[in-house]
Amino acid sequence: MKIFYLEIVTPNVDDVCAAYAASHGADFGKPDASLGNARTASMPGGGMIGVREPMHESEEPVVRPYWLVEDIETAVAAAVKAGAEVAHPPLEIPGHGTFAIYIQGGVHHGLWQR
Repeated sequence: MKIFYLEIVTPNVDDVCAAYAASHGADFGKPDASLGNARTASMPGGGMIGVREPMHESEEPVVRPYWLVEDIETAVAAAVKAGAEVAHPPLEIPGHGTFAIYIQGGVHHGLWQR
């Protein structure tokens, strides 16, 4: 299992980015509109971390790992079979890949296919 994208949703984007920069040497870029205006940085071993503000009033702060999968449709179906609720069906983000979000056990989980 490999985390391809680690998403952090917080009202304090600059503070979180500054803390990761100071403690881990992360170099965050400017907001990326295709990733909900997340500021992103590369993670060792590949993948990236994105820190963004909530996109609407009801979105609460969350840390959501997106696991890299070969076939996102199959992975979503397996999660549903195991009792998960799909929060966001697979959606392609041009230039980044396809993601999906499911909730299981009260925890948000993401899937990512390149």
